[in-house]
Amino acid sequence: MGVRVRFAPSPTGFLHLGSARTALFNWLYARRTKGRFLLRIEDTDKVRSDKKFLEEILEDLKWMGLDWDGEPIYQSGRFDVYKEKAEELLAAGKAYKEGDAIIYRVEKGRTVEVADIVHGIIRFNTDEIKDQVMMKSDGSPAYNFCCVVDDVEMGITHIIRGDDHLSNTPKQILFYEAFGAVLPKFAHLPLMMGVDGAKLSKRHGAVSVEEYKKDGFLPEALANYLILLGWSPGDEKEIITIEEASRIFDLKDMRDVQARFDIQKLTWINAEYIKKRTAEELKPLIKVHLAEEGIEAPDGTLDKLIDLYHVRIKTTKDFVELTRSFFTDDYPIDEKGTKKFVEAGGNKENLKIFAGELEKTEKFTHENIEEVCRKIMEERKLKAAEIIHPTRMAISGRTDGAGLFEMMEVLGKEKVIERMLKTAG
Repeated sequence: MGVRVRFAPSPTGFLHLGSARTALFNWLYARRTKGRFLLRIEDTDKVRSDKKFLEEILEDLKWMGLDWDGEPIYQSGRFDVYKEKAEELLAAGKAYKEGDAIIYRVEKGRTVEVADIVHGIIRFNTDEIKDQVMMKSDGSPAYNFCCVVDDVEMGITHIIRGDDHLSNTPKQILFYEAFGAVLPKFAHLPLMMGVDGAKLSKRHGAVSVEEYKKDGFLPEALANYLILLGWSPGDEKEIITIEEASRIFDLKDMRDVQARFDIQKLTWINAEYIKKRTAEELKPLIKVHLAEEGIEAPDGTLDKLIDLYHVRIKTTKDFVELTRSFFTDDYPIDEKGTKKFVEAGGNKENLKIFAGELEKTEKFTHENIEEVCRKIMEERKLKAAEIIHPTRMAISGRTDGAGLFEMMEVLGKEKVIERMLKTAG
């Protein structure tokens, strides 16, 4: 039997970045070894488990490009199996009852050894492990017990998960031994930390895949970045797709040091992927963000703006703020930019002169606009900053953006002149 790995989310919340990273490494290893990547839904907590979270988790996995083999297994439908297995150990004298609960008796005074692929040999003393509940008095299974029952039945050969599960491993090994089952190989991944070295949490910013989707990150960029947190393709390569990684990934190359989540690095990677996307690929994503702001953008205008801005945006959501002035007159004005570029020297007068000359142009193309601007600069002996910066502020309220003359062409002659004259007072 070949490699069989599993990802086992609990549908009690959205897919956490740490869990997404775990799923990713399981998927990479399965695809690298031509094995199987299985899903198990750990929904034994019937109160906190929610179908909406499960749907979002599965959608997020697909969004990141992760497919799974076969149908998911749901623990909530297997309580009878767990009870039967617990009663097997009870009948064998390896467990005892306490009320309606069934508890496994842990043999004291022995060492449980974990040969971890990432960390090496780790030893645990059973004197520090209390007797293990298998079935609770309410009829539900305990986590460590039902995990082993399922992993044995699913034929799992490698368990790849976070370091936070390391303390569960010796307890689970005891159950494998009790059933006389073959022990899987374990690989515990160092946890993902914030830039301050603390465990990644909401105080570091967004922590779920769903939040990054909404914030305009591309799936291939997020997957790329998560791959780099604990593994490297070598040669200082930083842009790698999951398909490329799946051809060279190996668990033995995983680093055994904690990885720090750096939003700036993720944002840089995302910008690199955005640059590679065509306007047609970006358009539906950008339209979602615009719709959230109540902005309707004509396709023709949107195509032009995406061409102008797609090398300048770091997330697809950035597009909205950078281009808001093309769709509405209600856009923020950079006050510092106004003082620095509009109110300085004779810049207001320069705006009036530029607007007046633009009135005379018949074809409002960026080439013609630039020609008018250069002519005024030469005639009035102006520096570029004395006319270009105040004009940019006048038409967009910003000090940055795409090429000014291209912006003016897209915005249109009437709106450009109207804003220039209004700003000039």
